[in-house]
Amino acid sequence: MPAHAHAHTHGPATRSRAFALGMLLNTSFVVAEVIFGVRAHSLALLSDAGHNLSDVLALGLAWGALVLGQRPPTERHTYGLRRASILAALANAIVLLVVVGGIAWEALQRLGRPQAVGEGVVMAVAAVGVVINSVSALLFLAGRKEDLNVNAAFLHMAADAAVSLSVVVAGFVMLRTGWLWLDPAVGLAIGAMIVWATWSLLRESLQLAMDGVPRGVNILEVDKYLRALPGVSAVHDLHIWAMSTTEVALTAHLVRPDADTDDELLQRISRELHDRHGIEHTTIQIEREDGRCAQAEAGAV
Repeated sequence: MPAHAHAHTHGPATRSRAFALGMLLNTSFVVAEVIFGVRAHSLALLSDAGHNLSDVLALGLAWGALVLGQRPPTERHTYGLRRASILAALANAIVLLVVVGGIAWEALQRLGRPQAVGEGVVMAVAAVGVVINSVSALLFLAGRKEDLNVNAAFLHMAADAAVSLSVVVAGFVMLRTGWLWLDPAVGLAIGAMIVWATWSLLRESLQLAMDGVPRGVNILEVDKYLRALPGVSAVHDLHIWAMSTTEVALTAHLVRPDADTDDELLQRISRELHDRHGIEHTTIQIEREDGRCAQAEAGAV
């Protein structure tokens, strides 16, 4: 679950290796598509090479965000650059939708004017693409639930594998039947599938970019937990947001009229919020009186 991980079994080093290998495989495939596309005079292969190049750039963007997210805090960026991973996930979702738009436009054009293609060459290269993109997608499969950015990379590669498979199938059927309209029709169908898979990524990454409560964290349950703590009479200024695609932060004011600051209780709160709700960074302010600030009066929890 993005931005809400109880245990990070796939650390930055593992994810970095996945991005490096994914970029190497896909860059090699782009070069191969350009070479065979020119030799076969295949616009389809050259267009797909451009599409796959956008995926290489998307992987590079996600990889760069991963590297930036590991930089230590500075005087100007006191949280470091963790949020780069959220921005990369949002950018990747937008890129996917733009690419689908381009594919759909080209498919609609070709539906009206079907074009003959070198089915044999196209099928062979596309079959290689199925293998490469499937392997690339598997690199990101294990960590996709822990990191929204990794999930974006997975969707890119899985979508490419689906597109390549559809090209192989369409090429085979066209060889048998001569139905040239099948190629753009399959392209439109795959585009619709990609939009369906990408929409949740776009919605969730936008939610995190706007400091929304991450999916998988129930703020009402957190509030209930805090109010049930010993000596707590009220909770206000409770805020939960994503620092990155894998880390959640919380700040809250606890009113304890008859108790002093309790370091042991603060440590317990931090530990239990992490274990129960996957919240990595907790900042608690203890107050003797319910001195709600202006934000709380304006409607904060």
